[in-house]
Amino acid sequence: MIIRSQKGLTFDDVLLVPKRSPFASRGDVSTATRLTASIPLNVPIVSANMDTVTEARMAIAMAQNGGIGILHRFMTVEQQVRQVTQVKRAQGFVVENPYAIDAQATIAQAHALMRRQGVGGLVVTNGERHLVGIITQRDLLLAPHQELAVGDVMTPYDKIVSVGP
Repeated sequence: MIIRSQKGLTFDDVLLVPKRSPFASRGDVSTATRLTASIPLNVPIVSANMDTVTEARMAIAMAQNGGIGILHRFMTVEQQVRQVTQVKRAQGFVVENPYAIDAQATIAQAHALMRRQGVGGLVVTNGERHLVGIITQRDLLLAPHQELAVGDVMTPYDKIVSVGP
């Protein structure tokens, strides 16, 4: 048996000692850094690429707080693509190529699509693929039954409030 003697540290060994700082305000301090030449981080915190630590939900939370989550490799290529897509879609204020559902589809179908794609809302289109409204998780919760048409509970186009770029 090999016994290696290494120095151990406790929390008291690494505590910061309170004292005056040259900064007038915490707002004057920047924790920004770069993970790579093209990936800036607002806070130098990276979550571990372990299957018990980082999947899409953790990566989204890390990104929303200025850090980064590294997805683990113990999943199929299809699962990795799904996870990355979920993270990328969560970060954008404007969603490009949103998921759509026909106004004649049922509430159950809309709920299944949202759950499968990991989104909280869908664009509702008519037979000609023109926008007629949106449906969100909230709309689904308020629907009296699952066989109702999406068009009956969606927020219609004329009631949607949007802000231009």
